[in-house]
Amino acid sequence: MNYISKQQARKWGAGILAAGILLSGGLLPAETSQAAASTAQSKTANSQVVLKVNGKIAQQTGIVREGKVWVPVTFMRDALGMPLTYDKAEKTYTIGKGTTQVKLSVYDYEISISVNDFYMSEYAAKSINNRLFVPFDLLSDFLGYKGDWSAATGRLNVVSKPQNAITIKTESIINDRKDAPIKLNYPQISGLANEEAQQKINNTIKQIFTQFAADAEKEIADKIENDRPYEFDGGYVITYNQDGILSLITDQYSYLGGAHGSTDRNALTFSLKDGKRLLIGDLLKANPNYKKELNAKLSKLIKAEGGYLGGFTGLNTEKNFYVKDGKLVVFFQLYEYTTYVTGFPTYEFTFKELLPDGSSPFAALK
Repeated sequence: MNYISKQQARKWGAGILAAGILLSGGLLPAETSQAAASTAQSKTANSQVVLKVNGKIAQQTGIVREGKVWVPVTFMRDALGMPLTYDKAEKTYTIGKGTTQVKLSVYDYEISISVNDFYMSEYAAKSINNRLFVPFDLLSDFLGYKGDWSAATGRLNVVSKPQNAITIKTESIINDRKDAPIKLNYPQISGLANEEAQQKINNTIKQIFTQFAADAEKEIADKIENDRPYEFDGGYVITYNQDGILSLITDQYSYLGGAHGSTDRNALTFSLKDGKRLLIGDLLKANPNYKKELNAKLSKLIKAEGGYLGGFTGLNTEKNFYVKDGKLVVFFQLYEYTTYVTGFPTYEFTFKELLPDGSSPFAALK
């Protein structure tokens, strides 16, 4: 969704689902024959999952589909205590609050997911058997939960992850012009004993968004009166908040009236001990050959992309990465080595495959 004007997308999408969830049962009555056909097909393709929270069986059940476990949004509401609302005008469901607020936007052929206005192009919700489901990966990757999944028994036990003892709040830069709105959301932290480190982290994050806002104002000042409306959005998502490490991704989207918009992506990983912005090498110190090994893996993967344009000889920066549970995730920018439609080529590696056995990427940072 970041690759076209989101305003255009809302106009094009009439919506395939009913105007709201029936809060008593979480049902989503289908409005079109396409939805009905999808429901009929799904009955034979899915198997039920018993959902638990801290070992206690929940009322709702999940589904295995396409090799993934999917959970209903009513499970998130009822069993995990996440507030759920629906905006009829925008055809948008909002679940959760704070830095883990999720929006599900209903379009003709997909239900897109965003967290803190950061659009998840690799995630989407689904209407399965007339119920709204999200992949459990969304909860484990971005919402602070982990799951103990047993394919043999068909049971998933969901528990909260331990988090760093910090508070994360969303700050905003908003200029609600009719023909060139700016809406940027970015995180700021509090609660660190080291106030200097805390300020360093907050300033680094804020600078990305204030600079983008300043650049947007320049574009607006040069806008020709008859141009299509411009649009500037920005959001973020926290990918890791444990072990004295904070890792996040930010997107800054601009639409300047052309065929499509453009998105700049930044990733920031900090040591909470001193506020230092970490590079890949800071996490892979235990492997003296990490550059050679990582570049070899990346070269093979990116050259296999259908939209590869050539030119990759190795990482030219160690900043474009973020951390997930047990993993290092490396990405490239739009057009950097691949065509626009490829999006942001993104590759995950476990720390086990990048580091000597038993080595911790965070050992030297605590």
